[in-house]
Amino acid sequence: MTDVLQLFVAGVSIGAIYAMAAIGFVLLWQTSNTINFAQGEFVVLPAFLMVLFWTVFRLPFAAALLATLVVSTLLLGLLVKAVLVERLLKMGVLPLVIATIGLSMLIRYSLQQFWTPLALPFPALFSRAPIRVGEVIFTREELMNVLFAALVIGALQLAIRRTKLGWAMQAVAQNRNLAAVLGINVSRLVGLTFMLNAALTAVAAILVAPVYLVKYDIGIGIGLKAFYAAIIGGFNQIRGALLGGLLVGLVETYSAAYISNQFRDAFALIMLIGVLLLKPEGLWGIKEEWM
Repeated sequence: MTDVLQLFVAGVSIGAIYAMAAIGFVLLWQTSNTINFAQGEFVVLPAFLMVLFWTVFRLPFAAALLATLVVSTLLLGLLVKAVLVERLLKMGVLPLVIATIGLSMLIRYSLQQFWTPLALPFPALFSRAPIRVGEVIFTREELMNVLFAALVIGALQLAIRRTKLGWAMQAVAQNRNLAAVLGINVSRLVGLTFMLNAALTAVAAILVAPVYLVKYDIGIGIGLKAFYAAIIGGFNQIRGALLGGLLVGLVETYSAAYISNQFRDAFALIMLIGVLLLKPEGLWGIKEEWM
């Protein structure tokens, strides 16, 4: 039982990070019907930026974090929206999907060629001193990752439900054409959503970097697992992305501990296939009627 509880904490810790990236998938789909297959690289690039500002330029942590958030939001939010989304969105989903796949490869291999193919160490944000609760031992880093991710996701959920911007996002998610008729600037809202997604992935990068180290190709796994999480939980519900992220993190952790570490990624994929077969809208998703 002790091992089960310790693994539960570890699984929830990494699952919360997957959930933040998965929420980005959901937000972009709801406002622009876009699937961003560069989502994993949207996590990797801020991690490299944090290394640049913190360990290379030696800025104080708060300044490095702020610089990372600002630059990531501008590059992965405004710039991507202006260069790719505005030009390709009117052509349909498929051209934009292909463009984001190309963008992911551009970011990944640019980091490999022009920075380094090696893994870079990333200083731990929180103490790794063990905390004992009864017979269960976990680290302060795991606990703080869960609490910080919960704070970010809770604030986002509150903003969507209680602010005019959040109401506008819900309106666009339900009916883009009607929202435009009612005076909502859909293009501006899509841009804000991309910026919000960039900020979320930057926060996820800061939390996940000490766990995975910083390497040009870690975005492949993170992006795929976040995509699985969004589908498993429900691609049209933020709470579904949260549920899916936690489930993927837990399945990955328990399967690695009790079945096989080499095939840990396969079990999340099996869960994804099972959900698609039994409940295609996701565990917490809402079935949509297509006319």
